[in-house]
Amino acid sequence: MDKDKKYNWGIIGCGKIAHKFAEDLLTVPNANLFAVASRNLKKAKDFGNIYNAFSCYGSYTELISNPEIDIIYIATPHVFHHKNTLMCLNAKKAVLCEKPFALNLEQVTEMIAVARNNNTFLMEALWTYFLPHYKYVLKIVTSHELGKIKNLKADFGFASEFNPESRIFKKELGGGSLFDVGIYPLFAALSLLGYPENIEAKATFGKTGIDENCTMQLSYPNNIGAFLYSSVTEKTNTEAVIELEKGTIAIHSRFHEPSSITITKNGVSELHEFPVTTNGYNYEAIHVQEMITEGNIESNIMSFEKSLELIKLLDSVRDKIGLNYT
Repeated sequence: MDKDKKYNWGIIGCGKIAHKFAEDLLTVPNANLFAVASRNLKKAKDFGNIYNAFSCYGSYTELISNPEIDIIYIATPHVFHHKNTLMCLNAKKAVLCEKPFALNLEQVTEMIAVARNNNTFLMEALWTYFLPHYKYVLKIVTSHELGKIKNLKADFGFASEFNPESRIFKKELGGGSLFDVGIYPLFAALSLLGYPENIEAKATFGKTGIDENCTMQLSYPNNIGAFLYSSVTEKTNTEAVIELEKGTIAIHSRFHEPSSITITKNGVSELHEFPVTTNGYNYEAIHVQEMITEGNIESNIMSFEKSLELIKLLDSVRDKIGLNYT
């Protein structure tokens, strides 16, 4: 096991999130941004020039077939995650694929099966799991020093100007609030409380058929509940508040990215800050390299099981609100 091995990364898709990831990848020890690919070669070259990528491609196939690339970060629109991941895995390239992993349980199940068949690493890029503040929250909750959770409230909403050509509003690209931002409150519930006993949800649909707002309520034993909300037309606090038997944990805006938390116990509130000098994507990249170095094909944190649970939850909510992408 070579702990000093350098990993050549490739990036597929050159959108907004790919820029943030690439910027952070430059700070990761033993990581090298080797190549980027877009369906538009000029876009790939412009992107590559910013981050000093060695190669820039106008097709994903060209990047995937490069024998020098070890890991591929997939940052294409949701609807392409399944296809792009299978292309990479069948070429024996390790994959870090943006959330949501795919559009439904069937697709995610196939992706995991192909990873196993090819003995090749695969992980859903749920970056929140690896951030210092969120790891600290999980530590507090699992230690039960504040008792058991009584309820959770989490939201993620932003006001996006309506544009039928935008990825956010295009149903054929997997647009809508649930898959784009609702996944974060759902992830919070899943990581803090586990899979629910019951799921209720309702949504408001827009002109293009996407869910613009989604309200979700998850029920657990002993009257424990998670009250979640997502929106692409309304700006919300984007906070997560965990009420426990002996206190409260508030994860401040924006809870899914590097943030601060306030713990209140016996009427006394204490602010905990977690200074991060990057966008926060470096933590998941470091984890991927560690997992591969150890010879693993899945993460011990964002495991296949976690991704399967998350997509099952997303499928259930879609079923409740009547959202179908096929």
